[in-house]
Amino acid sequence: MTLSADEAARFAALLEEHEQALVAAWTERVAASVRGRLSHAELERQTSELRRGFRQALVGSAQDVSGESAGELRAQLAELSSIRARQGFTATETAVSVFAFKEAVLAVLDANKDGNDAATLRDYVAFSSFIDDAALFTFDSYVRVREELIADQAEQLLELSTPVVKLWEGVVAVPLVGTLDSARAQVVMERLLQTLVDTGSPYAIIDITGVPAVDTQVAQHVLKTVVAARLMGADCIISGIRPQIAQTIVALGIEFGDIATKASLADALRYVLAKTGQAKKARER
Repeated sequence: MTLSADEAARFAALLEEHEQALVAAWTERVAASVRGRLSHAELERQTSELRRGFRQALVGSAQDVSGESAGELRAQLAELSSIRARQGFTATETAVSVFAFKEAVLAVLDANKDGNDAATLRDYVAFSSFIDDAALFTFDSYVRVREELIADQAEQLLELSTPVVKLWEGVVAVPLVGTLDSARAQVVMERLLQTLVDTGSPYAIIDITGVPAVDTQVAQHVLKTVVAARLMGADCIISGIRPQIAQTIVALGIEFGDIATKASLADALRYVLAKTGQAKKARER
């Protein structure tokens, strides 16, 4: 249901004439829903700005929230959704803050003894539909913001869970913890290659001690990382090959070829230091 031009004009006048009463009633109802998590002054500021946004949209004869004249209102609702999403409110709590405007309008109509007038009630029903559209727009905006936040947090966690550390001069290590999927394997490869470039390290240790299980997919990801590192001129050593993992690798028929494997990170580091020592002696000769 959309507002007619006359209905929009009448409610725009109502929002202007009863500004203080509407803001006060709306703020009171929103305050009850947020249960003290926002200050009264902050809520009053938000409801006051939204009232102004609703009025400007109605003055422009907006029939629904998607109208051109409701552009500023949509921007305000999107900003409210973004703020509430980052403050930890739910999508329902955010939408309820907009739905509460209907109660505030009805309270003003009752106070002015227009609530029983048939024409006024028809106008109110039409205006309620307008507010419902605004609340749904707020809900959708909230969901989009939350999805973006979750995606950003997942990316940050992914980066934190794949550190590349420098163990020794010329030796870097990638301690893997948890399941290694395609997305994470890509991050591991990129971070390792970038670190090899930045440090000029000829050796890289890929430690899978923290990987709970190794299957064909995990092994393929590890092998791709080793091949990529070799193309950069670095030799890779795989450490953390526990007895259970060794049995699984044999059972799956996975072959690491000429890639050095060690039972622990310490063994891998000793192996690399021994090789670097031999290389140094060869150069001295």
